[in-house]
Amino acid sequence: MALELEKTVADPIGGHYSQLRKHQMFTANYADLHTRPFQVANRPLRVSHISFLHGDDSAYEREFDHLRELCQRYSINPPQEGDSCFYQNFGEFEVRWERHTEFSTYSFTVYGEDTEPFRHPPVSMIPSDWIAKVPGEVISAVHIEVQNSLPDQLPDRETLRQYFEGQRLIASSLRDGAATVWSALRLHSDSFNRILVLNNTLTECQMGRVLRALLELEAYRNMMLLAFPEAQGVSRRVSHMESQLARLVREISGHRVPEEEQRQLTELSDLAAAIAELIAASRYRFDAGRAYYQMVQSRLEELEEGEINGLQTIAAFVDRRLSPALRTVEAAKNRLDDLAGRVDRASDFLRTRIDMAIEAQNQALLKSMDRRAQMQFSLQQTVEGLSVVVISYYILALMGYLLNAAYSYDLGFSKDRTIALMLPVVLFSVWILSRRLKKKIKRIG
Repeated sequence: MALELEKTVADPIGGHYSQLRKHQMFTANYADLHTRPFQVANRPLRVSHISFLHGDDSAYEREFDHLRELCQRYSINPPQEGDSCFYQNFGEFEVRWERHTEFSTYSFTVYGEDTEPFRHPPVSMIPSDWIAKVPGEVISAVHIEVQNSLPDQLPDRETLRQYFEGQRLIASSLRDGAATVWSALRLHSDSFNRILVLNNTLTECQMGRVLRALLELEAYRNMMLLAFPEAQGVSRRVSHMESQLARLVREISGHRVPEEEQRQLTELSDLAAAIAELIAASRYRFDAGRAYYQMVQSRLEELEEGEINGLQTIAAFVDRRLSPALRTVEAAKNRLDDLAGRVDRASDFLRTRIDMAIEAQNQALLKSMDRRAQMQFSLQQTVEGLSVVVISYYILALMGYLLNAAYSYDLGFSKDRTIALMLPVVLFSVWILSRRLKKKIKRIG
């Protein structure tokens, strides 16, 4: 027993506790923590980063096949079926492919400085026929160059502007001056944004995280802005629907016209259906825009920016554009939800009004039916009285036939006098029998 315990402690791998029954996501959850690792940047490098928006559900298969084609050209092992990321050295350059929910990114990296920043971007080394056929539509494109710099030595601003085609620069220091980042945040002649990072004292891992934050910032920023034109279109439609609702509410709150209520209710139902369709079509994009905005803010916080000689930082510049866009998205979403609620309330009010009118009609109908029942009852009592007389008349007529027969035997009585004496008896008897029969019918009913 002691030997078995000693063996378990000395050699825990394969021990009794390693046989515990594990959840199907147990291993995957740990593996997911290490997916899409940042790029270790231990020397100057150049990166061309392109994000492609997915076209449809078959985009993954087409991307996968296209990536395999590039691997075959360079005799590189292709990604495995079902992979969502792929990192490989192709000799002259590295390729990093990552698939996200709505878009895929391609990063092409070349190590070492060029004669001049952005003169020979890594994407220029990719076969032109292959890069032109990448599935999807470009949503963001950026060149990033990382160069070493001397601490406490700022480059000349005018010298840097020539690398950005003379555009006005945006700059910031990162992590208390450990690096500086420069950009115009504009598309240049090759339809790419450009970012220049001058590293002072950042370690290779710190530089890798900065590089990853800048690349993701570029993609998430543009993905967030996809919700802005959607919000503008929704706002225009909501304004038109609000005018339509206001007209209907005025009609409903005015003088009641029963002939128009069905039309008004139909218009409100059509308006509610149109709003529900608009919510279904835009809600995902609005929620995604909010999520992308939060990710942009997270990446900006990772940079830990500081100002350089009063220049606008990337965070200040980006937030100046994204915050109004986000507020527009949130306003459109709130207006749409508010409009849906107001249409529901107007529909409920109109339905209540129609139900009250129907109830009033039913009450009037019931009163009319009650009056008719009273009249019918009175008429029935009258008929019952007449029926007593009629029945008595027929009984007396039958008795008259009997008396006529008896009279022929000369029994010595007056026929007319006898009928006269029998009249009240017959009437009373028929009346008594009719009342008893009426009471019996009531008990049965």
